[in-house]
Order: sequence, then C-alpha cells, then structure tokens
Amino acid sequence: METALQQMKELVKILNKAAKAYYQEDREIMDNREYDSLYDQLEKLEKETGITLADSPTVNVGYEAVDFLPKETHESPMLSLDKTKDRETLREFIGNHKTLLSWKMDGLTIVLTYENGELQKAVTRGNGTVGEVITNNARVFRNIPLKISYQGRLILRGEAVITYPDFERINSSIEDADARYKNPRNLCSGSVRQLNNQITAERNVRFYAFSLVSASNVDMHNSREYQMEWLKDQGFEVVEYRIVTADTLDEAMDYFADAVEKNIFPSDGLVALYDDIAYGESLGSTTKFPRNAFAFKWADEIRETTLRSIEWSPSRTGLINPIAVFDPVELEGTTVSRASVHNVSILKELELGIGDTLQVYKANMIIPQIAENLTRSRNLQIPDTCPACGSEAKIIKENEVEALYCTNPDCAAKKIKAFTLFVSRDAMNIDGLSEATLEKFIARGFIHTFGDIFEISRYKDEIMEMEGFGQKSFDNLMESLENARKTTLAKVIYSLGIANIGLANAKVICRHFDNSLDAIRKADLEEISAIDGIGPVIARNLVNYFHEEENNQKLDYLMQHLHIQQEEIKSQQIFAGMNFVITGSLNHFSNRNEAKNLIESLGGKVTGSVTRKTTYLINNDTASNSSKNKKARELGIPILSEEEFLKLTQADYQTK
Repeated sequence: METALQQMKELVKILNKAAKAYYQEDREIMDNREYDSLYDQLEKLEKETGITLADSPTVNVGYEAVDFLPKETHESPMLSLDKTKDRETLREFIGNHKTLLSWKMDGLTIVLTYENGELQKAVTRGNGTVGEVITNNARVFRNIPLKISYQGRLILRGEAVITYPDFERINSSIEDADARYKNPRNLCSGSVRQLNNQITAERNVRFYAFSLVSASNVDMHNSREYQMEWLKDQGFEVVEYRIVTADTLDEAMDYFADAVEKNIFPSDGLVALYDDIAYGESLGSTTKFPRNAFAFKWADEIRETTLRSIEWSPSRTGLINPIAVFDPVELEGTTVSRASVHNVSILKELELGIGDTLQVYKANMIIPQIAENLTRSRNLQIPDTCPACGSEAKIIKENEVEALYCTNPDCAAKKIKAFTLFVSRDAMNIDGLSEATLEKFIARGFIHTFGDIFEISRYKDEIMEMEGFGQKSFDNLMESLENARKTTLAKVIYSLGIANIGLANAKVICRHFDNSLDAIRKADLEEISAIDGIGPVIARNLVNYFHEEENNQKLDYLMQHLHIQQEEIKSQQIFAGMNFVITGSLNHFSNRNEAKNLIESLGGKVTGSVTRKTTYLINNDTASNSSKNKKARELGIPILSEEEFLKLTQADYQTK
C-alpha cells in the first residue's frame, strides 16, 4: 500500500506540473500520449487502493464562497497537554512504557470525519469543545485524501500547517510590509478559516495526522503506532515519530533537536504519547490535561540586555504599538535589538523603565520577546499624542486589555495601507510610489484621497527637494502616472480596498454588469449575491461601500483622472454555468489561452480534467482513445471539434 501511495503522489506531481505548463503557460513538457499513459496509471492505482488525493487531476473539487463558518460541538472534547521544558521530567513520564515521540507542529488543529470512504466534515479545534466547520477549505488542502479505502466512520485529528517556503513566498507577494503575516501559524489560521476556499487553495495548506479518534470495526491491536501506520495506508500523511522508552529517549531527542533547525514546517516542541491505548485511556485525565500524553517545549535561549527606549509605532487601525529597543544580543544565531511589547497592559505588567535590565528570548525560536524585567523601575511615560499626526492618543480598555489608540480618523498612518494597495501592481500599478514615499507625501499634505495622486505634479518643486528625488525620479513617476490613467474598471474596483474584494472578484463583478460603474453602484445585495462565485459577504461589503456618499464623491474625483479601457464583453453569456476541457492541438486558435479567454468571455469556465461537472470536451481528434476522451464517453459528455465548438460561439476565427 505504501509503495502504491508513493507512486500516486509522484504521478499527481508530474501530471499537475504538465497540466500547468499546458493550460496556463501554453507549453508542452510531455506529449499527449505520455500524459494519457500516466493519467491512466493514476486512475488504475486510485481504483486499486480506493484512495483519491486532494490534488489529483482525476478530480475537480471546485471553489465556493460562503457567508460564514458555522460552529459545531466536537463529539469528544480536545484537551490541552501538560508540558515541560525539562528532559528529565519527560523521561520520568515515559518510564518503561513504549511511547510515540513526535513533532508538536505549530499550526491549526483540525478534526476530520469520513463516511463511506469520503471526506464528510472538517472542524477546527476552536476552544476544544466547539470549533468552526471548514469542510470546503479542507477539500483544497494540498495532501488530504478526498476518498479512502476504509468505508466505515473515521474520525481523526491532525495539524494544518503552512511551510516556511510558502510563508516566505506569500509574504513576499504582499507589498505593504505592515500587512505581512508575522509567522506561518498566523497565516495558516487565516488561510484555513477563509470564506472563499480558492484563497485557501492558493496558500498550499498541508495536513499531518497525529491522532486517530475512532474507526468502527477495525482492530488497532491496542497500539497507537499501529493506528499511525493504518492512517498512512489510508493515504494520510502523519507526523514524524520515533518509538522510545526512558532508556532510548536521549537518542531520539538529539535527533529532533538537530532536525528542528532544518525543518520546512513550524514546530514548537514534541509530544510523547503512550503506545498502549487501553492503558493510556485507563489513566483518564485531570480537569485540564489527559494523562496519557505529555508535551515537551524547547528550552528558550535567554540573554540579558538593557532597555534603551520605547518606540511607539502607529498602525493602520489606529492602534499605537509599543516596541522595546535594547542593546543588541545574539539569540538563536541572529542579532536582536527590538521586541514588540504588544500593548499597554503588558507594558504595565512588566513595569518597564528606561535603563532596566531585561531577559529576552525568541518565542518558538523566531519572534523576539521579553521574558522578564529584572529591575522594574517603572521609569516610563506613556505618550498622550500620536507620533504620526500629533493628535490626542487615548488608552482604551477592551476585554480587560489596555491599548493606546490615535483618536484622529484622518491620521496619516491609517491612510498608508489604503494608498499602498491602490498603487500596487494588481491595482493601479504606479511605479515610484513605495510605502516610504507615500508616507512622506501624506505627511507633507500632498495627498488626501486617491485622486490627489494624479495631481501630484503641482508639488514638483517641493518633491524635487526631497531626499532621494531628482529630475529623473520625478519624470519616471510622471510617466508611471500617465500610464496608470489607462486602466480597467475591475482594477479600479479592486484598488478601492473594499473588504474581501480581490482582483478576480472585481473582474467577475464588472463582467456581470457589462463594465458599467453606474450599474455596480446601484446594484442591491440580492443581485450581487446571485453572481456565480460572489458570496453574500462580498456583496454586502460592496453595497455598503457605495451607500457611503463620501466614498462616491472620492471615486468621482478619481474617475476624472482615468481613461477606462473596455474589456471585450459578449452581449450574451451563452456559456454561463458551463465547464469546458480543452485537449490536443488547435487549428483555429493561436494558443489555448485564446480559446480559454473566448469561453470565459461568454460566461463559461475552463478546467484541466474531465469530471461529471464537465459540459463539453474540446478535442479535434474526437475519435481518439485518450484518457480524456474515454472519461468523457464514460460520463456521456459530448466531445467537440474546434469547428463544432465555434458553431456554438458563432465566432469568426480564421485558421492560424
């Protein structure tokens, strides 16, 4: 079984790579015959094993937007684990018992339920008793099997994580530095709980099983190790583990301590779990912890240093964050001189004062934190004005936590995020306006609304005197602004920064309303919600935005500076609700993207594999025995040549 699963994973990887090159990049890395042969091998293995992986090209999960994530009570509560940072305490817990020692992954715990061999439900841990249902999102995790061979009711737990390479890739694509995620766990938490699972799919979330809760009528031989191996046979990736006793603990601990520095996934420690299921369950639990498991947290490297100042950093929400600045120290291989104090409550709890002696460490070996203030002088004054705009700053208490906020609704710091999005590549694409430059322009009063950006030339003399600006820089900015004036309505809608509306959603909305801004402004909640792929949350945000007169006035001012380029929209969306698959060589289109664009302009969608949702397969070799043709015939899906397809579109394409 393990060999078959590995073969399936390799085939999925190869086929998906080939499909991406073929459909998205218009290039072939293998011919159709080779692709079909590998596809047939994968289908055969899926039938033999009863397992279908989430990213298999033989399935088409589809994307869905929902209004909210419903809450659900877990069938069995999920308790936290007692923990230690001392190896000897862990050794004492293990004793002579055969124990599984595994990674304690730092992501989001998920509970999966399978019925009749298919994924039925996925729920977050939540508070341990009640979690959120995220089934649609789990279906697009990179490595969750959608189908398994076991046909009974299966419940298991595992950790959803995002790897460090994916974390860095996603963060690097976010131009606003302050909008970037602080760590992979925060990114994973947000990705798993998205209302639109297309976003989840783009984040490459992975799932690692760490506990089998129940599997009816399966003899698990009273062994947690057997359970883990059984889960592997069902197609799940499980957390890496070692079998240990007190006598063999050191070798395993040394292995994990060395590996943690090389891992591509976040981990904040280890978990020790008794292998003997009956014995472990007989121990019961305390009011807080189960007695059959114990967590080990890596001992933090701590250094002493001296606090030199507190910087108060305004954020986009008005929150003014305190940041401790101290003498540089070496921690976990890097030099550290700053650490967030998070809020006023923590500042007061630590009794911080300039010149105090601090103990600092890196939480999870990543994030600098203050562990302790050894001198507690309280020699510190909390500011009563915002460092960005000079307006009054107030301490506000919410949920027993005190934090400092700027009271000025027009504070410059609050505007920067909106302007950063507006000038970004997928929005108005204005080169020469970095976040630092925007901050300077806002601080000097050059720009107050989006439209002001296109009148920045009136401040030419002042800009030319600014550090880093010369004639060439100014000329480049003017050229970029001139280019940005020619844009599409979809990019304008996206650039406004309306919550949950990305560029793809903006395109769908604009296409539905024939690129009429007036129609979009007047549309009601019901009409927008009815657009395929647009959920009620997005619709509500759009309607609420245009209900604000000030927003409309600012948009009118902006539109005076723009020349909207009309995207070609067909008068009738004759392919609305239809799914197409394109395969083989083309004669009437210069490439597959051209055919895809035509289908999408008529309201249809193009996917990479034939499923029950496919409406038509386009293949000039309609009689071939390719895997796609065979699948289409099995499912009763019509196979069209290009000529037959073009008759449907009533389009006039010349042979290339």
